[in-house]
Amino acid sequence: MRTSARVAPATMVAGMLAVTGCAYNPSSADVYPAYEAQREATVRMATIESVRAVTISSNNGQPSGLGAVGGGAVGAVAGSTIGGGTGSIVTGILGGIVGAVAGNTVENAAANRKGVEITVRLDNGDFRAITQAAGDEIFRAGERVRLVSTGGVTRVTH
Repeated sequence: MRTSARVAPATMVAGMLAVTGCAYNPSSADVYPAYEAQREATVRMATIESVRAVTISSNNGQPSGLGAVGGGAVGAVAGSTIGGGTGSIVTGILGGIVGAVAGNTVENAAANRKGVEITVRLDNGDFRAITQAAGDEIFRAGERVRLVSTGGVTRVTH
């Protein structure tokens, strides 16, 4: 009974931390934040010069630590249930270390998503490169596209 009383709260806290870490705002051309809806945007026509796959990191490669803390807590509680006495303490510490590493890895993976860097030539001859989350649209060199710009944000669409 004592073990389940410790595991349940730790599992709930770790679950909440994991869900919080997964929340981010997509940067796809198909997603608009509410403040951009029903606002006029500037539209320019361009021709795609090149397209390349990129990875977009929502945490700039710097994890918040929540994954490590949550994973460490779950690992420590789970590890401490193995063995008894000193063995329980040792497995708890080892479980905490393994859990922290795993939690950090999961947080970093959740922060990365597929993106695309699209380099275009505007009709006036200038070049621009726009990076956005990969969506349903597939872009190819030579295609005509629209650059939709509002509030410092530019999206590439067909």
